[in-house]
Amino acid sequence: MLGLQIVGREMLIMNSTDAFTLAVREHDRAVRERGLNLWVGSEPTFTDRYSQAPEWLSSALGGEKEARAHELAKELATHMSGAMILRSTGRLYPGESRPRWNIGLYRRSDGAPFWQGPPDPLLCEEALPASPDLDIWVAALAEALTEAGWPVDTEDDAEVDNSRDTELEIDADTDKRELVVRGEGESEKLRFALSIATVTTDSVSARLGLPALDSMPRCHKVLDAVARSARNAGLSTLIIAGDAPPTDENFELTTITPDPAVIEINSAPNASAEQFLWRSRRIYDSASTVGLTPYRLYFNGAVADSGGGGHITLGGPSPHTSPFILQPQLVLRLVRFFNHHPALSYLFAHDFVGGSGISVRPDERGIDAFDELVLELDLLANCPELTPDLVWQGLAGNSHRSEINIEKLWNPFLKGRGRLGLVEFRALRMPQSTERATALACLLRAIVAMLSAVPYDKPLIDWGRALHDRHALPFYLEQDLQQVFDALALAGLGLGKPIEQVLRTDKFRLMAKVRLPGYVLELRRAMEFWPLLGDVTSEEQGGSSRLIDSSTARVELRLRPAPLKEGQEMAASGAWPEIAISSGNLPLPMRLERDYLGELKVYGLRYRRFPPTQGLHPMLGAQAPVIFRASYPGEACDFVITLHEWEPRGEAYPGLPEDMDDAEMRRSERVTVSKVDRDSSVERATTELPEACRGVGDYCVDIRFLSVS
Repeated sequence: MLGLQIVGREMLIMNSTDAFTLAVREHDRAVRERGLNLWVGSEPTFTDRYSQAPEWLSSALGGEKEARAHELAKELATHMSGAMILRSTGRLYPGESRPRWNIGLYRRSDGAPFWQGPPDPLLCEEALPASPDLDIWVAALAEALTEAGWPVDTEDDAEVDNSRDTELEIDADTDKRELVVRGEGESEKLRFALSIATVTTDSVSARLGLPALDSMPRCHKVLDAVARSARNAGLSTLIIAGDAPPTDENFELTTITPDPAVIEINSAPNASAEQFLWRSRRIYDSASTVGLTPYRLYFNGAVADSGGGGHITLGGPSPHTSPFILQPQLVLRLVRFFNHHPALSYLFAHDFVGGSGISVRPDERGIDAFDELVLELDLLANCPELTPDLVWQGLAGNSHRSEINIEKLWNPFLKGRGRLGLVEFRALRMPQSTERATALACLLRAIVAMLSAVPYDKPLIDWGRALHDRHALPFYLEQDLQQVFDALALAGLGLGKPIEQVLRTDKFRLMAKVRLPGYVLELRRAMEFWPLLGDVTSEEQGGSSRLIDSSTARVELRLRPAPLKEGQEMAASGAWPEIAISSGNLPLPMRLERDYLGELKVYGLRYRRFPPTQGLHPMLGAQAPVIFRASYPGEACDFVITLHEWEPRGEAYPGLPEDMDDAEMRRSERVTVSKVDRDSSVERATTELPEACRGVGDYCVDIRFLSVS
């Protein structure tokens, strides 16, 4: 059975029996019932996971990346009807010789056509005709603009500014013109740069650089005049460049830009989670068609995201109707809620988290910063007339590398894009699927909807070492996430089982399940907090990439009673057969816990995977493979479980994993099990856990410290 739904004014056809889609619709209904007009946008990033070229590993520009972006824009345009291609100039980053390119898709939100001019060459299947006549086109544009109310300024003889001409290389000898027209004010002038640009070695196209247009009526009046002039001049194709046009709830702009190792898509905002799901499916499908993926697979089966993260942004249909502007206290409540729930910071995070990471929690910046934050939140909460400007000023220490980023909330110093009423969540790894991306959008929207109706003024928690000890383990993050689910359900904003199940699924962390007599031992990749090397800590100080020491890793052990066979009764609480887990000569103090499956024991171990070429602790060698030993009292044999970083026999892999299943198999094969006699030469625990030993925490042991005797 198929259902029809209007999103904006665009008709979507979805399978109405799809449980996930139904849960998303129910979420949208619950948010609407609270009178909240909460829009959501995203910045998905994609990479070529098979390539070892610099542009797909660390560099923002170079190689074939721009050509692949053109393919992606062309494919995405076929999925988003009525789109006009816009090639504007991107940002210039420190250390880069030229601004980055930026390809935009400008369209009506309902998909209805609005651009009546020639298409961009990217959308043309056939070869381009002979070079257009620039004189005829200049005359036609001058006439069209004059008819629209902008007469040509014949006294202006300014030179064409080609300093921002980065989308296509234009030869110095190529004919270029600048048409200057009088604007609506006495001294205002609009400058249009016209040229003939080389598209391929044997074809050319007309190119127009638009001036900055700050209103929707003016923008579309200009575009209508441009389209009419292009038709009158007989242009078959037209490249439109220049400043990005304005948007509102009726017009949207999606852009494709380069970032280190990835191509980033700045998606147009969505009025609902279902519209977000619709748009995400088209973006993911388009990326897949041109051979780009939202993840990377390493030779040993490890899974990483694309390398660019998957930020999500919340706001409203306009800056002044954003919930964060209408309710300035929302930002304060978000900071407190995230402080109480580290799962929101780490469970869905990219690999580089922690105090040196690219999305630092406010309580990871040091004791002094934490104390200042406590004071500031209290002062703002007690302000009788709280404004967005005060919120931005009070939390002005919030940098680009923040977990909850407010640089586009009400920032007067970020010209043109600082006062948008937006809050960006930057601690998110790039989701591997559209369902995962949409589930995260629903989670964040539900939290904001809850906090908009219910005050949240709990004091900030100073987690201390527990933040990177307890909450480095996925088990405790999953328990914390359940508390978030429970709070949402209590507020009438429960996400439903289909969405919750997607958020709970993190198969890429599972390395292996080892079956032991009476038990199952699960090994999972835990969170790690890599240190930054050197004193280059921001884009402003030295480039867009930073050097870190990623040589450490953390593994979580979960020990569960084996599933019962049919007819057996569950053992009473605490009545497990005795078993000891150790690593080297150190017994691991497994913690007794409980989850929805019953009782289990949990603990973590941190170790050095490899000695880096450039990194900390040059005297410390590799501690891999990591060996665990399971001992049963009264038994003559022990089980030795070895976690290898590479193929256990040291052999080369035939190539990168073909898919997720292949990667999962390789991770599992890296964990080997053998049975040894008690008097074997294999090292086993012979000493008690030290009462006070640096590196031994309540939830994890760092065996790097134990290497120093």
